[in-house]
Amino acid sequence: MTVKNRIVGIIDDELDITQLYQDAIYGHVSGMSVVCFNNPVTAFEHFKDNKQDYVLVISDLRMPSINGMELIKKIKELNPYIRTILMTAFAINDNLFYEYDKKELINGFLQKPIHLGDLRAEVNNQLHTYELQKQKSLIKI
Repeated sequence: MTVKNRIVGIIDDELDITQLYQDAIYGHVSGMSVVCFNNPVTAFEHFKDNKQDYVLVISDLRMPSINGMELIKKIKELNPYIRTILMTAFAINDNLFYEYDKKELINGFLQKPIHLGDLRAEVNNQLHTYELQKQKSLIKI
């Protein structure tokens, strides 16, 4: 029996940020690929082609062409089981953010600058929740 590769995606328009976060979580997500994108449109195209393999998307809020909340909404429309973490350096006083949080489109939130230990802890929390949801859905069948 072959196990499909599972993917954690990191999307931020700053290359150094995606590389730093990838290095920080790489050893903590065994059996998964960590892919990085600096363009949200390219990230969404990759997600569309591999939506069944993604388990977690970590996205910056402010990016050109598609902001992080729009990207997360589009991703959740294609795969409602995927876990999402939104990150930003800016204060969020946005009703849309609170609506997305309430609807669980956004599953986790990290304020930049992000301590790498906090990033790893949130990633582990979201992956654990994903596994629990997956087990629940298998039990219902």
